[in-house]
Amino acid sequence: MNKTVDGTVSETEEREGVSATPPFGDRELVLVSNREPYVHERDDDDISVARPAGGLTSALDPMMASTGGTWVAWGSGDGDEEMSDENGCVRVPPESPSYELKRVALSEEQVTNYYYGYSNQVLWPLCHSDIAKMTPKPEFWRHYREANERFADAIRERVDPSEAVIWFQDYHFALAPRLIRESAPDAFCMQFWHIPWPSWDVFRSCPEHDELLDGLLANDLLGFHTDRYCRNFLDCASKALGADVNRETGVIRYDGRTVRVESFPLGIDAVERRRLAGSAEADEAWESLRDAYPLGAEQLALGVDRLDYTKGIEQRLTALEQLWEERPEWRGRLTYVQKASESRSRIDDYQRVQATVTGEIERINERFGTDAWRPIVYIDDRLSMAELAALYREADVGLVSSLRDGMNLVAKEFVASQVDDPGVLVLSELVGAHEELGEAAMTVHPNDAEAFADGIERALTMDRPERSNRMTQLQAEVEENDIEAWKNDVLRHAGEVLNGKRRADRDGA
Repeated sequence: MNKTVDGTVSETEEREGVSATPPFGDRELVLVSNREPYVHERDDDDISVARPAGGLTSALDPMMASTGGTWVAWGSGDGDEEMSDENGCVRVPPESPSYELKRVALSEEQVTNYYYGYSNQVLWPLCHSDIAKMTPKPEFWRHYREANERFADAIRERVDPSEAVIWFQDYHFALAPRLIRESAPDAFCMQFWHIPWPSWDVFRSCPEHDELLDGLLANDLLGFHTDRYCRNFLDCASKALGADVNRETGVIRYDGRTVRVESFPLGIDAVERRRLAGSAEADEAWESLRDAYPLGAEQLALGVDRLDYTKGIEQRLTALEQLWEERPEWRGRLTYVQKASESRSRIDDYQRVQATVTGEIERINERFGTDAWRPIVYIDDRLSMAELAALYREADVGLVSSLRDGMNLVAKEFVASQVDDPGVLVLSELVGAHEELGEAAMTVHPNDAEAFADGIERALTMDRPERSNRMTQLQAEVEENDIEAWKNDVLRHAGEVLNGKRRADRDGA
């Protein structure tokens, strides 16, 4: 592998999909996430290992396998403790162990309050600018602090932070960087925030906003999906803490330290998605789906979502109902497939979303359905990757109507899977992916039902040359800015920041 003089991988190799070797010298890479890459589950007397679904863990696992190091995560499997050593560690991947997985044990009370409580009833609605759903409770905040302390302790148990690069993933660990920094001032910490960052007027509604910002500013590098989220964070740091902010360079001076803020749009494994969509396995999966569900309409529209109030599923159903109501010629010709995954069902707001979505689908089907045609096919069964690829491939229209989304990888998965007659991506202007894909997608505002319905009809009636031209542009964007490009970009910037710190230390000495 050819390296540049500073140890990073060349641009040519990045475009060929070669994983970068982190330019960290002898520092160990420590990745910290709420989700673990391998889960041990008990079934009677047997324990099996599974890989949780999720593009991020599956993308970062090969990187860790090639670089070595430690992955610190919540041990969520009921067989995790038994399969880990006395330090809560296990070597992974199971087939060829090459790095350490350090599992953090959390009690049911901690999971309830740290994860379902503060993370997903305070930070999640806050960052998605839905402050009416925020539920700040003292016990949520207390357990969030305690969980961050447990993760910081777990990191220190495995490595000397001064000799490591610690990469925190997401909003579950806003306080942990400061805890590491207090015990190891020379540590190198970086963090990627996978959800939106709101404006200061929204963020200030959180009672702990100062502590959250102070924790995040203990990082050396802080990444977001889009430039807009970066600007929002810079504003918050300036207005809440009086930090010295350079908005042109994305550099913050705070507490005697420098923090670099950058945008890194997350991508997918576009090559693998495209391969799978065009495979014989997907062909067989499509035939199986047609046998199981009424998918014989002339045209298909598709939505793939967690049942989350941020995804705009209710708004999507309203637009579809308006289409069938005001353009009766689409009755019997268009079927909408809603692939839904239950999410965070302990939380009342999520239970309400699930009940509303299923209730609306039943009502719309009763209103318009016939013996020969069902307007909406609701799929909440777990689908294989091949089955999902087949749905993406066969859909004439992909509907992504989120009210707010950090990125939304479903949009990119739909695009990468269009290997036959090209479909059309109908995309909410409120998602992070719109910055990359909005020019070639059919842009809609999810809360404008009439314009949304018009957008769906425009997508359904678009001629092939325009569809092909739009999809060619979208696929070029998705393939160029894939998951490998994201990883390499983050690691290259981290290397630059770390090397800059080393030079500053030498010059200071």
